[in-house]
Amino acid sequence: MWCRVASGSICLRWVSGVSGRRLLSRTAPRRSPEPRVGSVHVNGVELHYSESTGPNGVSGVSLPPIIALPGALGTAETDFGPQLRGLASELQVVSFDPRGYGRSRPPERQFPADFYQQDADDAAALMRALGHERYAVMGWSDGAMSAVLLAAAFPAEVQRLVIFGGNAFLSASDIEAFEATRDVAQTWSRRMRETHTPVYGEDGLQRLWGAAVDAWTSIYTDHGGDVCMKEAQSIECPTLVMHGAKDPICLPEHPQWFCDNIPGAAGIPMHVISEGKHNLHLRYADEVNAAIRKFCA
Repeated sequence: MWCRVASGSICLRWVSGVSGRRLLSRTAPRRSPEPRVGSVHVNGVELHYSESTGPNGVSGVSLPPIIALPGALGTAETDFGPQLRGLASELQVVSFDPRGYGRSRPPERQFPADFYQQDADDAAALMRALGHERYAVMGWSDGAMSAVLLAAAFPAEVQRLVIFGGNAFLSASDIEAFEATRDVAQTWSRRMRETHTPVYGEDGLQRLWGAAVDAWTSIYTDHGGDVCMKEAQSIECPTLVMHGAKDPICLPEHPQWFCDNIPGAAGIPMHVISEGKHNLHLRYADEVNAAIRKFCA
């Protein structure tokens, strides 16, 4: 038995048999390299980040980089693993653990009134520290709100915007949906618990999630529910809105509001995944990645 590598990184194995040598199997193409990881000190905190590398282990590719902002309690790896690897040959994907999450601890996450803007400012500072002057932005869930704020605050830097699973405002129905998930052990799926428990531990996960639900409730009760409505209406860069039609957290009026109110979204159809839920970019990574490639090309 012997093995040779043919074009396209296809491995061909041959064996000797009664009828002579024959093709036995064909293995899959080589996987994308693992993301490069590091940390930088910005805005008074140490941020852990991950960035994809191309087929030759080189970060530079032809298209501008894209920074991916995780959702609540999320990290670069838990929230954007399929994008860090699946887009590496076309895009340099940068993501990070927001302050107080994942490996950007200590200290533990706090939720001041401006925590979405704080994450947006941290993302901009991270990209500056990594030497990126212009880039695209992608945000999921909580990260989508911060992505909108980032695009509004830094229009010269942000060239394109991709958002999904986020809200420009919080309504009573949204707070009810969040409250329904407050008890992690009783209401979260096993898959979600298994994703985040190794990062925070059971008690830490419950504590952080409860604090997040309290923060969203405060936005609704103390600040009229507005998260980024005014800022969204100022965004001129091309904007792609995606939505999972079966998302129980991000109700359908929210992606539609973004499509109707972000100037840069005009003429760009919403990309809806009919079976998608809140984590559409993880469950349907190939479709989401293809849409991002096309939009950023």
